[in-house]
Amino acid sequence: MSNARRSWILNLYRSEYLRSRVWFARRDRWFREQAATGAALACAACGQGAVKSDLELHHLDYDRVVLEDGRWKAREPHADLVPMHPYCHDLLHRLIERDEVLARHRTRRDASAIALETLRYKLNAAKEAP
Repeated sequence: MSNARRSWILNLYRSEYLRSRVWFARRDRWFREQAATGAALACAACGQGAVKSDLELHHLDYDRVVLEDGRWKAREPHADLVPMHPYCHDLLHRLIERDEVLARHRTRRDASAIALETLRYKLNAAKEAP
């Protein structure tokens, strides 16, 4: 098991799926579903309010992203996608990749949850520092 990012060549998820019409349609659907809840959009890491164009969606799990007969299928449940500012999203991945336990010995969902809590703590501590 490894949560480390792979090279663009070897990682079809990053090089193809995240650039596909299927992903952009799923992303748009996530934002529509979120708007229907009436909850304001905010980054899951820093907590700052945001608009759709300011956010990326972090996958807690890839199990429902599948390639069938050469075509991508986006079946991620709403709760498997977490809104984040690009900077916060990058920090989250860096925390996961640099921690041996998170990168290699935890499921992606668990590693993301642990890293997200760590990131929230660090970002809040930075806000409170003089």
